[in-house]
Amino acid sequence: MNLKIYQIDAFANRTFEGNPAAVCPLNEWISDTLLQQIAAENNLSETAFFVTEGNGFALRWFTPESEVDLCGHATLAAAHVIFKHLGYTNESLLLNTKSGTLKVGRSDSGYSMSFPASHLEPVDTPVRLKEALGITPIKTLAAFDYIVIVESQAQVQALSPDFATLQTLDLRGVVV
Repeated sequence: MNLKIYQIDAFANRTFEGNPAAVCPLNEWISDTLLQQIAAENNLSETAFFVTEGNGFALRWFTPESEVDLCGHATLAAAHVIFKHLGYTNESLLLNTKSGTLKVGRSDSGYSMSFPASHLEPVDTPVRLKEALGITPIKTLAAFDYIVIVESQAQVQALSPDFATLQTLDLRGVVV
């Protein structure tokens, strides 16, 4: 298999600045196992993979460890490859993702992107989250991540999280 992989520095005008992401255009989807192996070998925070789909593109992101539902800088990196390297001539493009359809536009000043708003909802604190943090939060909210409200700054500073347990949670991350 011969795949082209671009490394793009998002949020930058020069090489070795900004936030790097790998971008891999595909003619058709390959196995999730292979997507994951490619992302692991790239060893960047995210690798974006896309295929043409209808009048837009289907886009997925993988870290070296797992697939993620949303990644802003890798979305912009993928759009840059589509516009600049693949010759896409429209002023905007649609990217269908697990988080919904994202629109990226281009102008003389750069790229702009619509990003889904996350609506935080109060939730019961999962037992594993309490165990991983070693505390009982005042309140826990959830959207893409868990947002944990605690009593004091001292409680935050004293945290010694069990990161292995945090990785088993069902959402992307935890903010305390």
